[in-house]
Amino acid sequence: MNAGSIEIWRQGLWDNNPGLVQLLGLCPLLAVTGTAVNGLGLGLATLFVLVISNLAVSAMRGIISPEIRIPVFVLVIATLVTVVDLVMQAWFSSLSRTLGIFIPLIVTNCTILGRAEAFASRRPVGDALIDGLAQGTGFAAVLVVLGAAREIVGHGTLMADAHLLLGDWARALEIKFLPQQTGLLLAVLPPGAFIGLGLMVAARNRMIRSRAVRAEASAHTDPQTA
Repeated sequence: MNAGSIEIWRQGLWDNNPGLVQLLGLCPLLAVTGTAVNGLGLGLATLFVLVISNLAVSAMRGIISPEIRIPVFVLVIATLVTVVDLVMQAWFSSLSRTLGIFIPLIVTNCTILGRAEAFASRRPVGDALIDGLAQGTGFAAVLVVLGAAREIVGHGTLMADAHLLLGDWARALEIKFLPQQTGLLLAVLPPGAFIGLGLMVAARNRMIRSRAVRAEASAHTDPQTA
């Protein structure tokens, strides 16, 4: 993997994460992350749409007129979301009912249209593929981590609904941390979503600030040591 690909991955996963830095897609990010499985399901659906739309836009970048590029991008994204919605209704019907309107609303996720316009329409197919994977994985990771945290604190469980995504055998994946109905109700309510996301953003910012302070201290120490 070359330096350019590594930089694209770093941007999507950390430096320019769509959920923690750009704060895009907040509606589904806050609404469906009551459990880890809900976050994972929506994250995988968004990842698929991001990757395929990036590939399609990049492949067509030489033949799309600039005047109509945005409607074309929206049409591509809407088509992919329709496919995802139909597949989930057919094979993951229980999860589809749980996620509800937020699967069709992937069309309105600013991350997808933004990457199509700002990156995929200007870069070759290989770079567009990596960008879609990086941005989609970064967004999905935030969904899963926030959903897992809220599920643990609010319900005292983890992966309790895994069977909705993986089948009946996945019921064995449930982990119980607390007795039933002893979790913190606030965590599974909308305010808990805002608080959880805020804590994640704060933790990321603290890590970056601490790293910068250590780097600055090291830079001041090295000349004295030499």
